[in-house]
This record gives sequence, structure tokens and C-alpha cells, in this order.
Amino acid sequence: MLTKFETKSNRVKGLSFHSKRPWILASLHSGVIQLWDYRMGTLIDRFDEHDGPVRGVHFHKSQPLFVSGGDDYKIKYVLEGHDRGVNWASFHPTLPLIVSGADDRQIKIWRMNDSKAWEVDTLRGHMNNVSSVLFHSRKDIIVSNSEDKSIRVWDATKRTGLQTFRREHDRFWILCCHPEMNLLAAGHDSGMIVFKLERERPAFSVSNDSVYYVKDCFLRFYEYSTQKDTQIIPIRRLGSATLNQGPRTLSYSPTENAVLICSEVDGGSYELYIIPKDSFSKGDTVQEAKRGVGGSAVFVARNRFAVLEKSTNQVLVKNLKNEIVKKSALPIVTDAIFYAGTGNLLCKAEDRVIIFDLQQRMVLGDLQTSFIRYVVWSNDMESVALLSKHSIIIADKRLVHRCTLHETIRVKSGSWDDNGVFIYTTLTHIKYCLPNGDCGIIKTLDVPVYITKIFGNNVFCLDRDGKNRSIVIDATEYLFKLSLLRKRYDHVMSMIRNSELCGQAMIAYLQQKGFPEVALHFVKDERTRFNLALESGNIQIAVASAKEIDEKDHWYKLGVEALRQGNSGIVEYAYQRTKNFERLSFLYLITGNLDKLSKMMKIAEVKNDVMGQFHNALYLGDVQERIKILENAGQLPLAYVTAKTHGLNDIAEDLAAKLNDNVPILPSGRSRSLLVPPTPVLCGGDWPLLRVMKGIFEGGLDNVGKGAEEEYEDAADADWGEDLDIVDVEKIQNGDISLVLENGEENEENEEGGWDLEDLELPPDVETPKATTARSSVFVAPTPGMPVNQIWVQRSSLAAEHAAAGNFDTAMRLLNRQLGIKNFTPLKSLFIDLNMGSHTHLPAFPSSPIISLAIERGWSESASPNVRTPPALVFNFSQLEDKLKAGYKATTAGKFTEALRIFMSILHTIPLIVVESRREVDEVKELVIIVKEYVLGLKMELKRREFKDNPVRQLELAAYFTHCNLQPPHLRLALMNAMSLCFKAGNLITASNFARRLLEANPAENHGQKARSVIQAAERNMRDSTQLNYDFRNPFVVCGASYVPIYRGQKDVLCPYCTSHFVVSQEGQICAVCDLSVVGSDASGLLCSPAQIR
Repeated sequence: MLTKFETKSNRVKGLSFHSKRPWILASLHSGVIQLWDYRMGTLIDRFDEHDGPVRGVHFHKSQPLFVSGGDDYKIKYVLEGHDRGVNWASFHPTLPLIVSGADDRQIKIWRMNDSKAWEVDTLRGHMNNVSSVLFHSRKDIIVSNSEDKSIRVWDATKRTGLQTFRREHDRFWILCCHPEMNLLAAGHDSGMIVFKLERERPAFSVSNDSVYYVKDCFLRFYEYSTQKDTQIIPIRRLGSATLNQGPRTLSYSPTENAVLICSEVDGGSYELYIIPKDSFSKGDTVQEAKRGVGGSAVFVARNRFAVLEKSTNQVLVKNLKNEIVKKSALPIVTDAIFYAGTGNLLCKAEDRVIIFDLQQRMVLGDLQTSFIRYVVWSNDMESVALLSKHSIIIADKRLVHRCTLHETIRVKSGSWDDNGVFIYTTLTHIKYCLPNGDCGIIKTLDVPVYITKIFGNNVFCLDRDGKNRSIVIDATEYLFKLSLLRKRYDHVMSMIRNSELCGQAMIAYLQQKGFPEVALHFVKDERTRFNLALESGNIQIAVASAKEIDEKDHWYKLGVEALRQGNSGIVEYAYQRTKNFERLSFLYLITGNLDKLSKMMKIAEVKNDVMGQFHNALYLGDVQERIKILENAGQLPLAYVTAKTHGLNDIAEDLAAKLNDNVPILPSGRSRSLLVPPTPVLCGGDWPLLRVMKGIFEGGLDNVGKGAEEEYEDAADADWGEDLDIVDVEKIQNGDISLVLENGEENEENEEGGWDLEDLELPPDVETPKATTARSSVFVAPTPGMPVNQIWVQRSSLAAEHAAAGNFDTAMRLLNRQLGIKNFTPLKSLFIDLNMGSHTHLPAFPSSPIISLAIERGWSESASPNVRTPPALVFNFSQLEDKLKAGYKATTAGKFTEALRIFMSILHTIPLIVVESRREVDEVKELVIIVKEYVLGLKMELKRREFKDNPVRQLELAAYFTHCNLQPPHLRLALMNAMSLCFKAGNLITASNFARRLLEANPAENHGQKARSVIQAAERNMRDSTQLNYDFRNPFVVCGASYVPIYRGQKDVLCPYCTSHFVVSQEGQICAVCDLSVVGSDASGLLCSPAQIR
């Protein structure tokens, strides 16, 4: 049984598959009807119309309807022959047959005509009431289930049992068969299960322009160029004694025209066929195959093939006469073998794969992976894709990891195209994966297919019926992304001009990869276009989009970007459109435009904006105007102080007369200075721009930019400082704006922005200012270079370098993928230290922000400024070696808490270490094992000291401590401690074992004397007064969480980082040893060196 989907719910009484969609209805004993998507594993809807148990449910074949029946509706079929009540009867899909199941535990087959039905045969085997029985829709079998907690499969022709599937605690109640697909569903006490009886993936092997595959007990040949399908030879017809024993893999040798077909027959076997040259025309030649037993078999040379012998964990190399010519023991416990080049094998274990050289008998590559199902090599054998149930790992020919993809639904197949892009299928889509791990959807599938070959835009595949199909795909998207990745910008430009790439996903991708100027070409929406223009620094397109949108926040953003570029004309225009008088006044102040600043003060006076009027007077250094404003506002004391301070005695005397006796007294002995506006760094105009060359995408794409330039051509010679023509408001009283309104009405037709005051209409504003471009390629603002931090992130797959770049999110994702780390709290301070240590900060001008500079590893003055090296890191391997020595010293001194803190610090730092050579990588991995053993042992020893009232647990933990892989001095101390505790507790047999181990470790003289005394005392009285959970004769490892032994043969789970062992119940929990990773999670392994990537 191949389980595809399973639910947990109340007892399921009715099931029905939808004929087209991947849906199944389940009616429950509780009265609820559930609608599930069995492909995605999600609950779509539920219906609660029934009050009692829903006994049956059924989809309509063509309408969006289903019918359900509860306890109010009872239907009974009476077929004479059963001894007790009939529970189920169903028709054969094509023949005049009925099958029924009853409480007499029997299944009966009936033949019928128009008037009656009569018994043909009886099937016996169920041990309890038969709940449901039906004919399979596509195979000549009968499927039944029963309250005896089993599902049975019967041969409908021979009337014999084929296979039985059992559950431990659930009785089965209902069966359902999909009308068109090879799917079954069964309902039981605690839910339902969707399954199929046999795998449907055809066995095939691709060779140049053709594919060899097995269909209907025939070996067939399909040629891609002519799309001709040929039947070659018949293969052995398997008996029907069991299910799921069809061909699983096929290997082809083109030079010898030989085929190896592997299946599950006899627990795993192979058949070797030599294809005669004339078989391509006849296709009916029967030949006897050479057979053998083996887990899997694959050609490794022209006339040699390798067979996996699982019982001895070795590979047998055989010739075409099926004779053994060589035997090689494998370095890991291998489940299956795959071709990996001439003379090489890719060996798959549960948690890793290796490439093994049969000639030299050495490991060429090693990679930790989840359970791999299929292996797909590229055409040049330089890259390999390792496919598991829900993930794809891309590696090179030496199994150096490149990227990992995770899918929510099952991965079915894949193949490499000629550009080095991996095309793969899931249950529902054809997708692509670029060399850097970027992926996307190419096409949606109605039914699953298995890709065999990619030719240009044609995907050749086999469906579940073994039929060859050719699917045309649009490869434009992934070829465009590939060209960007490989920096082939000429191809990018060509594809932009000649294709219809579009969509939010493409825009987001271009933004993410740092090409907003390219994304700008695809966008029609003005808001998106505006944001992209700002991101790429294209101020011209931003102005055009802002005019179309005409919203305050967009003008504000435009002003910010224009100010960053030093384009004061656009800044002024943006502030005018948003009526941002405060910012406009400050702009005139810093650019030294005092004429317009004085006009801003007059406008503030017309608007009755006293604070605005006062600020502008302050910016201008106009003391008399400030005194006048304060006097008009009723602030006579402040007006007097201002006049007196600035030496305007006549005005001060007039104000003093108005104040009478309330004249403020000025402090004496204070020096006074006149407040005048500062001299601007650059008076008027825009900032000077560098002379730069156009980028690859500038000009070639931006037609909109040219239009914007022409639109503002009339204003090219104007002095922008005079554009804001404020009317003469010298003689207008506060609030009297009639003159301004009359002037504004004359040009109402041409109004296109300006101030737009509610109570003030200014004269017509000038044309929209033009972004200074110095005519195309001269004095164009340089495109900002890529930040060093971003270069670090793009070039590295090392978590430490991502953290140093400040990209903590990707660093955490890398650590999760490589080491299964989920608890990042202990790493927070290390991340911050890495980031701070790889940057320095320089002060600039007093009004400018601090400049942050990246510190690169191995930098020298002779290095090219265009070549970026990785970040300097504050952690290195030598520091860890010093810490390890300190930890050893603290352990020797008995400072276990301090030692544990040091070892935990090492364990937390190792994921953020970068070394240069493969030898150092091995040393880092060895350090993880060493430190893990000490952390586990010290935690057990500290835990032992807490069990003062539990002497049995004290003895057990002391015993377990001696099985940690410690340095000899520390092991001797642990053995001495355990021996003393057991001897005092009367466990003499156990104490003598520790004493013998201590003598083997070359102890000091006094310790050796004590050990010999313990052995002599134990030999006189060989007994243990206390029963311990400790058997020193049986090898074991200690659970890192519960501190109990896991003996050899017992199932356990590992931490993907520190490799500590845990009992199965700890799966999914945070590792109690390293306090970082999730126990039992999938991870690709520690990546701490660029040498591993190369």
C-alpha cells in the first residue's frame, strides 16, 4: 500500500472521489461531511446539515452536486447466499458481476442478468464483519475491508488473496475507488486514508536521442527526433502472487545494447537483457534473461554492471555473462546505488549520499541529505539533482552543495536542459530551478508526468499509463533570469525587446536582484513605475509618474529623492505641489535664495501664519521685521528685548512707552551677536554631477525618459530661482487677498500646479522643472554601485558572512537549512558581534551622517579596488582551540559549571566560523564531536549532583558519564568517581567493571592501587545490591535529553548539528545538548569553508 493522504477525525462511514478534481468527500459518524483536497492535504469545506450519522455520500458525475444519506434513509440489498446481514454490494464497472460483503465474514461474487443474480464464488479470509467490498476500476482485482482492522486485495480471476494491510487500532467501515485514477480511499474509526496499491512511475533510461522504458510487460524504445515508439522485446510477466512488484529502475548500456531491469521480486532482483539488433523491427523475440538477486543494479562501464548486495553491504561488479569479476565493500550502509560516471557509484544511505570510486575504492564526495529517491545527472555530468519526497538538492559532480529547494507537494521527476537549468515536475506543476537556487512555475499540469528529456521548448515525458507525451513550454522567463544571473546583458536586452515578459513576480524578482531599471521597462502601473524610478534613481520618470498620480505622499517621496541627488529644482517643484511651506523656506535658506525667502515671508503674512512669518524673518536675519511681527502678535516684551538687544534704541523706547511699568530687564554682562543666515555651501542651482558612461540598460529601455525631457525643453534656459513669481504683496493688509485672487483668475486655464491655496490663488506657475541631465550621457548622475554588504551576501553561502553583512534573515535561513537550527536566541549576540566587527565608522562633515565602511578579509593596498574580498570576521578557529584548552583545564579542576559554559560557547560559535581548507573543515567537524561529548557528560554530572535523594539515579548518571568520549585524564577521573560511588553503594560487579577500565587507562599509582583493591573485594562477593538501568556488556549511546541508554538495535533520532542521540519521543524538540537545532530535522550539513562550495 502506497499511502498518499491520511486524516484524523471521527469514524468515517462514507467516501466519494470527484471524477475530475483532486477532491474526496468523507461522511462521518458525527454527522459532519468533509471535503478534502487529497493532493494538497487540505480541508476545503465542511457541511453540518445532518443531525445523526451520515451513512453514505456520492459526487454527481458531471454537475457540481453531491448527495448524502443519513439514518432516515435505509437501503437493503437481498442476495440469497449470505448467512448474515449484507453490509455492502457493488457492481463491476464493465462486466455483469456483483460483489458483496456481509456479517458472515465472507465475500461473494455474483453473476447477474436482467431478472436475477446467482452466486459464482466465495472469498474467505476476514476475521470479522466485512464492511465494504468493490471491484477495482482499472485492474482485475477485488478490494475489501472489515471490522477486523484489515484491507484485503483479492485476484478476481483466480479468486485468491494477494495482499493484506492492517491497522493496529482502527476498524475499517467504507471503501471507495476513484472513477478514473489509480486511487482508493478507506474510512476507519479515526479518519480516512487515500492510497494506491501499486506505484505508477514507469521505469525508463534516457540515451542520447531516445528513451528505453517498460510498458505492459514489453521493453519499448521511443525516439525523440521522429517521435516514433517501437516495441522491442517482451520481458518476464510477473505473477500475481503479490502487488507492487513491477519494474522500478532501468539501466541501459548503449555500446552493448544491454538493459538492466530491477524490481522488488524476491525482495529485490534484476534481469539482464541483451537486445538483438533485429528486435527493433520485430518486437516479439522472446529471450531468456540473466537474473540475479540484489537491492539495485546499474551499469558502471561499457560491459560491466554493479549490483548492491544489502546483506553484506558490498557491491558486486559483474560482466554481461552475469559473472562476478570484483567485490567492493561500501563505506556506508547503503540502501541503493546510482550511476555517477564511468567506474563511479552514487551510494544512498538514509541521511547522506556519497560518490564511491570502484577502482580506487575511495570516497570522492560526501553530502548529508534527507532520504533521496531519484538521482538526475546533467548532460555533461558536472551537476546532479538529488530528488526526495518534498525537496531537491543541487550539487556538483563531487557532491559539493549548491542549493536546496523545498516543495509543499510531492516532487515527481526532473531533467536538465542544455542551459544548465533543472526542470522538474510536482504533482501539479512543471517548474524550474536556476543554478543559484531561484525557482518558479513554468506550466500547470492536469495529471502528473515524469520528465525524460528537455529539447529547447519541448518537454518529453511519460505519463502514468506509460505513454510518451511532448509538452511545449515557454522558457522565456527562466532564460531571462539565467541571462541576468550570468550577466549576459546582450541577451537580456534582446529578450526585453522581443518577448512579452510581465507580471508582478518578474518585477519583484528584478527588484530583489538589484535591477530596478530593468523592471521599470515592464511596468505600466504608474504607482509601481514611480517606486521603481525612485529606486533606480531615474528622477525624470519619477516626475512624469508623480504628475499622473498627483498625490501628496508621492510628491513628498519625489522631493526626498531629488534632494538626495542634489536636484534643487525638482525639490522646489515637489514642495510647491504639496504646499509644504516650511520645507520650501528651509530649501531657500540652505541654497542661499534670499529673494524667494523674502517672498515666502510675505506669503506667510498674507496667510496670517505668524510662526511661518517669524521663521522666515529669522532665516533672513531681518531684525526689524521680527520686531514688527512680535509687536503685531501682542508679544511686546519679546519685541522690546529683540529691539534692545540689537541696538535699535528708538524702536525700543517706543515699545517701552507702550509697556509702561512692565519693561523687562535685560541681564548684564552677556555678549550679544547678530543672528544672520549661514552662508550656503552651494548657492543656487543643482549639485555638480560626475561625467559617467551610460549603463548597459540606460537609454536602451527608457523611452519614457526621453518624453519627459522633451516636455520640459522649454524651461531649459530659465533661471529656476525666478520661476516662483509671487505678486507684490507689500501693500496688502493681512487677510486681504482680493488682488491676488484677481491675478490668479486670469491664468486659470493654464493652471497646472503651483500653490493651490484654499484662500490664495497665485499667478500661473512655470513649466515643470526639468531634471538636469546635461544632455544624455554627459554629467549623468552615476548609478549607485552595489553595496559591499550585498556583494558579500550574493557571493557567499556561509552563514557567518551573511551575518557579518547584517543580513541576519538569510543567515538564519542558511543555518536552518544546513544544520536544522531553530533556536537563534543563543546566537543573537554572536550575530551582532560579527556585524559590528566587520564594519568601521568614519565621521564626515558636522551636518553629514557617519560613513559606514566594510572591512574585508585579507585586504591589501595592492589589491584592485574592483575586487571585493569576503568580510573580516571576529571569530576564528584558533580562538576556539584556546577556549577548548580552557574548558579542559576547568574540567580537570572540577569547575564543571565554568567548563560547561566554555564548551557551550564553543558549540554556539562553530556555526559562525569560516576556515579556508578542507583539512580545517575536518578539524571543525571533529571539534563539534569533541565538544558535544563534554557538554553531554558535564550536564549529566551536574544533574547527578541534584539527585541527592535518589542514589540509584546518581549511580546511573555516574556510569553513563564514563561512556562519553573524553580525554584520557578526564576519563580516568570519571571512572574513579563511578567506581567509588558503586563500591560504596554495594554494586560490586559494576564497580569492578569500572576498576578494570581504569587500569586499562594507565592511572596514577594510588588510583591503580584502589582499583585493584576494588577488584579483589568484588571477586569475593560478586553481587550488585541495586538494580541499575545500565548494561556495560551491551553497547549503547546516551539520550541527550532524558539521560537514559539507547542500546544497539533500538531506534533513535539525531541532532543534525551536534549529532547527539535522542529517544524517538524527542523528535521535533530543540536539542538539549547544543540548544540550537531541532532533533530529527533534515539538514544538508555544516558549511564553514569556501572550499566546500568550490
